[in-house]
Amino acid sequence: MSRVTRSVARHAKRKKLLKAAKGRVDRAGSCYRIALTSLEKGWRHAYKDRRKKKRDFRGLWIQRINAGVRQAGLTYSQFIHGIKQAGIELDRKMLADLAAREPTSFSAIVAKAQDALRQAA
Repeated sequence: MSRVTRSVARHAKRKKLLKAAKGRVDRAGSCYRIALTSLEKGWRHAYKDRRKKKRDFRGLWIQRINAGVRQAGLTYSQFIHGIKQAGIELDRKMLADLAAREPTSFSAIVAKAQDALRQAA
């Protein structure tokens, strides 16, 4: 039976990994073993932060909405309660965009939320 050395496959695998590690500091870009651990750690952070990015953006949208709503004398939670009662179905991303770029449109939405709050009380 012939002997299997895997030399071509192993060389290609190492070459591919070292190419991915290009630009890393010190031996993390040139030594296979150190490059592998460095890349794996980077991949872990990338995986985790792709999920964290969604939380961070939601927080940013809430801050922008809150800043726009405070000018009308409402709090963020009162505003969200008011638009739900008014039947306005805009998500936080769209509301934050309106607050930043279209203040007149946003103030109209805030007025509708205030009216809905007054009618419920």
